[in-house]
Amino acid sequence: METKHQITLEISGMICNACAQRVQQALQSVPGVEQVRLSSWRSGQASLVVQASVTDDQLLEAVLQASRGTPHAYHAHVRERSPMASQHVSAGSAETTPELLIIGGGSAAFAAAIRARELGATVLLVTSGTLGGTCVNVGCVPSKTLIRAAQRVHAARRGATHSTSALAPLDWQALLQHKEALIAALRTSKYEGVAQTYGIPILHGTASFAGPQTVVVDGTVYRPRKILIATGSAPWAPPIPGLAQSGFLDSTAALSLPSLPASLIVVGAGAIGLELAQLFARLGVAVTVLEVLPRIAPLEEPELSAMLTEALRQEGLAIYTSVAIRRVERKEGAYRVEVEREGRTEVLTAEQLLLATGRRPQTAHLKLEAAGVETGPKGEILVNELLQTTNPKIYAAGDVLGEPMFVYVAAYAGALAAENALTGTNKRYNLSALPRVTFTDPQIASVGLTEAQARAHGHEANTALLHAADIPAALVADAPYGLIKLVADSRTGKLLGAHVLAPEAGEVIQAATIAIRLGLTYKDLADTFHPYLTWAEGLKLAAIAFEKDIRQLSCCAA
Repeated sequence: METKHQITLEISGMICNACAQRVQQALQSVPGVEQVRLSSWRSGQASLVVQASVTDDQLLEAVLQASRGTPHAYHAHVRERSPMASQHVSAGSAETTPELLIIGGGSAAFAAAIRARELGATVLLVTSGTLGGTCVNVGCVPSKTLIRAAQRVHAARRGATHSTSALAPLDWQALLQHKEALIAALRTSKYEGVAQTYGIPILHGTASFAGPQTVVVDGTVYRPRKILIATGSAPWAPPIPGLAQSGFLDSTAALSLPSLPASLIVVGAGAIGLELAQLFARLGVAVTVLEVLPRIAPLEEPELSAMLTEALRQEGLAIYTSVAIRRVERKEGAYRVEVEREGRTEVLTAEQLLLATGRRPQTAHLKLEAAGVETGPKGEILVNELLQTTNPKIYAAGDVLGEPMFVYVAAYAGALAAENALTGTNKRYNLSALPRVTFTDPQIASVGLTEAQARAHGHEANTALLHAADIPAALVADAPYGLIKLVADSRTGKLLGAHVLAPEAGEVIQAATIAIRLGLTYKDLADTFHPYLTWAEGLKLAAIAFEKDIRQLSCCAA
């Protein structure tokens, strides 16, 4: 039997669903191509299973030919090509009754598969995409890799004794190659290697339901004892007039641009939008951020949002809030975005347009109605506190549940769901002490309740607010932008929430996360040793600020 290869293609030039259909049909027509999965034209990514004799040139030519007769040329490059390892099984050759069948190939799916194997259960993992899911391939790893590189560029320019022109020019292509090498290494070690270690069979194919306990994968029927859905999420764009016709970048495409644009409009000022906006601005792109809500980082405390806005504007980003986007069009290689703000209509222009308006669960293709699995208004799978769907034989974990879409939540949920499905231990899904980080510079990190949420939950909320000027670590680092806000119950002193704006807020927040999980008070934080001249010391100082004026104390808060 001829060896099969798994190939990932990155495709540019598609602007609508019809484009994606033309490309998929063209690829399927190549002799030796057995499976093609092109999730959407926005993602620009196709996963193929082909016979080893199929060449890269055949696939690239098929994509190019698909654009003949259209106003846009499609282009592709092979991001990855690898022989399918021996643990990968072909449709029809696997055991048709595994104890747990998992649909998905990302963090939730692998955490579930590992836990199932630890429990001695037979498992089959079915995926139509690239192993590793969103985080490794198109999310956390690639974005943070480029963000850190841009941070180094920014720091070098700020600290240069000569003009910026004296610095070595940025090599964007080298950054992309480094990013792709890291992704490939992690996919190999953390997914393919883990599958081999635990003996997890992987079937590449498209799964859907044909009954309450029946899964069909490319024509082959499986009837496992339990099923876990972990198919992840995909970027989502609002129905703005002219947007589909004009085309746009999503976060996946933005992280693989062949060259840096001169200018960029970013729609959406949540975590993804802000991270990518600052990334490109630090690499020399003129960036404008548009947000429909009254402030950026709208889920965070307003004091932190306001200070981050000031910091980003200081770096040259144009930030507009309370914006209504009326129309998008593309003319002569430029985007024209018609917006309404402050009672006026104006047109903003840029070379590229990035939509960072959130992600939606990927569930439409699963035929969940056949399994009796109910979904919410955004396609999210509805589960109980055991992660059990409306079909008691089927569980779900990860981004398919909707917010919050964090890889560490997906891994936790996957393992929990697998254990509940296989053992009946009925462990509860608990996100009460869940930290989150926005990887701007400075970062925002939060855990627990905001002041408004605490009051809505019936607490008599008390708050302490500490500015950078009162944090010794900020003074020695010459970091003007820093803020810590703690929320506590005024009757018990129990810490309810912690919100940090700091260069490494994601590191600082962990102490507060443990405090909230263990039910500690702000006095417990104040009485705990924190090393001097660290940002973590700010938590201690903020806790002291509930009762004392920090400015009246000595440098070590004595």
